[in-house]
Amino acid sequence: MQPTLVVLRALGLGDLLTAVPALRALADAYPEHRRLLVCPQWLEPVALLTGAVHGVVPAAPLEPLPASVHHADLAVNLHGRGPQSTALLARTRPSRLVAFEHPDALSTAGSPQWRDHEHEAHRWCRLLRETGVEADPTRLDLDPPSVSVPAATGGATVLHPGAGAAARRWPTDRWAAVARAERAQGHPVLLTGSPAERGIATRVATLAALPDEANLAGRTSVLELVGVVAAAARVVSGDTGVAHVATSLRTPSVVLFGPVPPSAWGPPPRPEHRVLWHRSVGDPHGTRPDPGLLAISVDDVLAELACVHRGAAA
Repeated sequence: MQPTLVVLRALGLGDLLTAVPALRALADAYPEHRRLLVCPQWLEPVALLTGAVHGVVPAAPLEPLPASVHHADLAVNLHGRGPQSTALLARTRPSRLVAFEHPDALSTAGSPQWRDHEHEAHRWCRLLRETGVEADPTRLDLDPPSVSVPAATGGATVLHPGAGAAARRWPTDRWAAVARAERAQGHPVLLTGSPAERGIATRVATLAALPDEANLAGRTSVLELVGVVAAAARVVSGDTGVAHVATSLRTPSVVLFGPVPPSAWGPPPRPEHRVLWHRSVGDPHGTRPDPGLLAISVDDVLAELACVHRGAAA
């Protein structure tokens, strides 16, 4: 019988993409295993695009795990430090469990120690290295998916004004100002977002006088969204999943950080990725825009975009 490896990462798009180096390390170390990723169903196309897993087992964060992942030969917790996520995996009774040590999870005694301010991609690779698996946190790249995208995407500036919490959402009037400035320079502008973010994108489109077809928010599948970012000339976003999509595809980007430092979630130090951060640290799930995020001006973003444009021309 084929051995089974189960990985828990039941979070969002950016969380999945920062775990890709660790998933690839596990694929290299356990090529004979059937590798299953426990994550939300909607992320399955991107999970399979990584080439590191054979299938997805749908689950929401910290919900009980289905019988199909019980009694695995190896279970790896890439979800968090525990104890809840570790306990979920422990209850499936794997032959071996890899997780960070937590005082409330006795099964993790002697395991690697969690570090609060570690970059997410490095964190999971270190967990693997300290448990015997070589892992390279720079293995983030994805190949563009084979999907159709709007013809206007080529050469476009993609703006992604949404984020999972208000603390990480830059004001819509500022996004609209960036859109107007890019169009004034002759660059097509497209807006992206989830169905829940369509209202935000629509407000930006209205303020910037963008045509309806420029607003792709809520109109793309997750794989089509990846395709749009792959075909775009540049991306501007907050600290959210699309920023990690741009990193994975090496699409030039400008990322606006507020309550969370880029040292924890930012792109690797590549010339095509630009980061704005005013050294503010706060609650990434807050209900109001973070003061550090609000300190980023339209001129700040346009200056970084100018660097991106010059880099592309060079």
